[in-house]
Amino acid sequence: MRLQPLGTVEPWKSPWRVAVIGQLSDLVESTLVNDVSEASKIKDQSWIIPGLSSWVYWANNHGTMDFKKVNQYTDLAAAMGWKYTLFDWEWDAMSNGGAIEDAARYANSKGVRPMLWYNSGGAHNRVTATPRDRMLSSESRAKEFAWLNKIGVYGIKIDFFESDKQQIINYYLDILKDAAKYKLMVNFHGSTVPRGWSRTYPNLMSMEAVYGAEQYNNGPEMTAIAPGHNATLAFTRNVIGPMDYTPVTFTNSQFQHSTTYGHELALSVLFESALQHMADRPEGYLGLAEAPKEFLRKVPAGWDDTRFVDGYPGKLAILARRSGKNWYLAGINGESRSKKQQVKLSFLEKGKTYRAMVIQDGAYDTAFAVKESLLSQADILTVDLLPRGGFAVHFQEQ
Repeated sequence: MRLQPLGTVEPWKSPWRVAVIGQLSDLVESTLVNDVSEASKIKDQSWIIPGLSSWVYWANNHGTMDFKKVNQYTDLAAAMGWKYTLFDWEWDAMSNGGAIEDAARYANSKGVRPMLWYNSGGAHNRVTATPRDRMLSSESRAKEFAWLNKIGVYGIKIDFFESDKQQIINYYLDILKDAAKYKLMVNFHGSTVPRGWSRTYPNLMSMEAVYGAEQYNNGPEMTAIAPGHNATLAFTRNVIGPMDYTPVTFTNSQFQHSTTYGHELALSVLFESALQHMADRPEGYLGLAEAPKEFLRKVPAGWDDTRFVDGYPGKLAILARRSGKNWYLAGINGESRSKKQQVKLSFLEKGKTYRAMVIQDGAYDTAFAVKESLLSQADILTVDLLPRGGFAVHFQEQ
């Protein structure tokens, strides 16, 4: 990528600047950022498929160097029915039985679609993590993307943009255009906030731009702030577009959790990302009781509707999301006190009965309480939340 002087051409146009103003429901349910963006430039979108992904990095920062280790995460995705697995940084140094081509071949043999990480590189970026500098020009991207198609890779995660300058904004868009030619989905990390590009280039599945679960690796701060922070994001960052928080971690990484298992499970619904990277190690998911494990097998990453149900930033967040005819409901407690919450089900279709699998906090932080009920729009669901707790519900129409 060659850096160009700032400039424009006549007639001069400025980007949209928007303000979402209203009640909390207006914010949470807003699609304004996408609505004012240019319509899709990709005609055939059949290859753009939202889904959950396993991710080696959170529990194993250098795990992608180990062929056998990444295969464990491929096996996790296959066991959970997740569509994807992400090979993060240092895949170009993979050893211990195989190289990246072998890892991609193994993933495809298991019905799991691999994705690869890249350092955006360039003069704007002093991070040395590899591979880097392979995205800098249209020519280098074409060469790399053709190779990815050849070895069976379905998407890319590009990191460390570290700037919102005009040249870097253009760099994002150039990557999206070129990736679409090769039917590659894209996740931007170390990035700017969403700007409606997912409407114009639907192969943009997610963007980081959030203080997410990766921070459990970087210091003790996340342990203290996570409950209230998580209960704020649904009203703020996630309003403007997909958010690659990398949620739903039950075990501990370098610094421990203060959230309950119920809280973590709820994040699979509460946080929206068309590629939802499930960050925990395999035993964190495979060791779950059957009900939460089955919930994570079924929960979608793409949604047809979102409804605000209840809450207040930092204190409580309860949202409902629909995929097809199925509704999912999730809530988290951002405070350090127990709560008994009466949840209205007005989002359900009138006159219909739904079988609801309710998974909420159990007697202690790492326990679940599970119940199954027949519910309708007229009912009130009572849930008990531990301090920093949560719940999740799957509604299936009868």
